[in-house]
Amino acid sequence: MCELLGMSANVPTDICFSFAGLMQRGGGTGPHKDGWGIAFYEGKGARCFHDPNPSVESKIANLIKEHPIKSHVVISHIRQANVGSICLENTHPFQRELWGYTWTFAHNGQLDQALFDKPLSFYHPVGTTDSEYAFCWLLGELRTRFPQRPESFSEVSAFIHQLCEELRELGVFNMLLTESTHLFAFCGSKLSWITRKAPFGEASLTDCEMTVDFVKETTPEDIVTVIATVPLTENEEWVSLKPGELVTFVQGLPQ
Repeated sequence: MCELLGMSANVPTDICFSFAGLMQRGGGTGPHKDGWGIAFYEGKGARCFHDPNPSVESKIANLIKEHPIKSHVVISHIRQANVGSICLENTHPFQRELWGYTWTFAHNGQLDQALFDKPLSFYHPVGTTDSEYAFCWLLGELRTRFPQRPESFSEVSAFIHQLCEELRELGVFNMLLTESTHLFAFCGSKLSWITRKAPFGEASLTDCEMTVDFVKETTPEDIVTVIATVPLTENEEWVSLKPGELVTFVQGLPQ
């Protein structure tokens, strides 16, 4: 299956350290060699990179690792294909517009063929993956339930949770979803997160020899949460989500 990486922060933050670990799993320390993608939010705008080649060999991925793009919200994905061919249109994360916001979605898992019996309303897939079909269905249901953006997102979170549970009944469904301010993380089988805030310390990646002293990289006010399918560091305590659990992060904190 695939692996997910997400970030929510209260200040513009780069994800170079975490991405350096994730990209190794895309054909190096892991089998997820069938493409990768990443989306960085700058306000309501999203800067996106997609590549159907293995991330461990990708010059674009190496640029992302070396170039500190600052963002409040990030979603990334490395793919091990099961449904749909290896090509650009099947490379996560996927995006659609709702309420004047760009929504970004990435999925880890595989869903039964019964997924394709779910009727689509407004959105339709460009590629042939079960993931993009599930995203189109989910966002269409959200659009029908909330034609306008609500002032409070508590009902939105609850409804997204309901839709995720419905998709989980069809197979393995782990998901990251955002519209630029809220990062929704749903665990169907495996997903973990860690919040880094003062007092900061050192962190060492599991998949390559890299250590960062966050004291030198942050201010005492910084709050940064990283979500990953499998923890990326070997010397920190990550929180494992329970199957069926959805957590919504805003500015680095769970709501």
